[in-house]
Amino acid sequence: MPARVAVNGYGTIGKRVADAVARQPDMTLSGIADVRPNYEIRTARAKGYRIFLSGPGRAEDFRAAGLEVAGRLDDLLRSSDLVVDCAPEGIGRENLKLYDQLGLPAIFQGGEKADIAEVSFSALANFDAARGKNRVRVVSCNTTGLARAVSVLGPAFGVDRWDATLTRRAADPHETGKGPIDGLMPAWKIPSHHGPDVCTVFPNLPITTMALLASTTLMHLHSNHVRLSRPPAAISEVVGRLRASPRFHVFEPWERVNGTPEVMEYGRDRSPGGRPDVMENVLWEGGMHLEGPDLYFFQAIHQESIVVPESIDAARAMLGLAPDGPTSIERTDRALGIPRPGT
Repeated sequence: MPARVAVNGYGTIGKRVADAVARQPDMTLSGIADVRPNYEIRTARAKGYRIFLSGPGRAEDFRAAGLEVAGRLDDLLRSSDLVVDCAPEGIGRENLKLYDQLGLPAIFQGGEKADIAEVSFSALANFDAARGKNRVRVVSCNTTGLARAVSVLGPAFGVDRWDATLTRRAADPHETGKGPIDGLMPAWKIPSHHGPDVCTVFPNLPITTMALLASTTLMHLHSNHVRLSRPPAAISEVVGRLRASPRFHVFEPWERVNGTPEVMEYGRDRSPGGRPDVMENVLWEGGMHLEGPDLYFFQAIHQESIVVPESIDAARAMLGLAPDGPTSIERTDRALGIPRPGT
């Protein structure tokens, strides 16, 4: 019998997680919960998802929008085996009280502090650490991108030092209320929170991160300098390792992908009629350089979607639905249409 998975919070991440759950062969979406009606909830109804009221949500507001609700959040949770909390940052800690009361396993997103969960999770790094756990936190989009890269480069070449500068999108596409930004805004705290967050997955990783906001909604871009313990003889060995790993896409120079606009266009072209999500770490072969032990590379991170497959794998680990990480990753990626390595 498929595992029954609820999604609490139906925004940028929640709606993608809900769709991902619905596409898995070993899971079923028991329902979604949110506070107020909007076009996203109307789309959920059109997909046949059961809608529940979360927090201070009022049934009359949904009825006025022509949307019937099936009950409140606790009703949804009682008919579920696990909940993925995709509520706005900080709300997850309040929701935790109800999950604890019902004894329901819960996955949280990276906007919550690490101490909300027993494990900070990245599928390539520590799938087994989430086995049988009741509280798992999928790390943030930027941390997921960094953790995936560490998972490939660390075992292959060792890491003596990792320095990364993150050029972050200023807002998601729908966050029009933040207005246009004409400038680059440094995050004055050094290290930025991303380095310590990566260390919740890799406790001994010597990493320092800096960050700034740029006036874009498309993606984040990481500029990485890694000092390798066991450097390869040629950059082709690094490229080969990354291409052979799931959830990485390396563009070749002839493809003429010069930056994040073309990456998102690539997403549109391969997903006709669907979301142009790019759930992989995106790298450029021409943007990688090896100088002795020092590796330099850029990677782009689609902040709206990169954590979605991680949430699915976390659920499999917690519920014991896959024998190991590679099996879960392959199953998730096949269901979501993420290309296999080398394709």
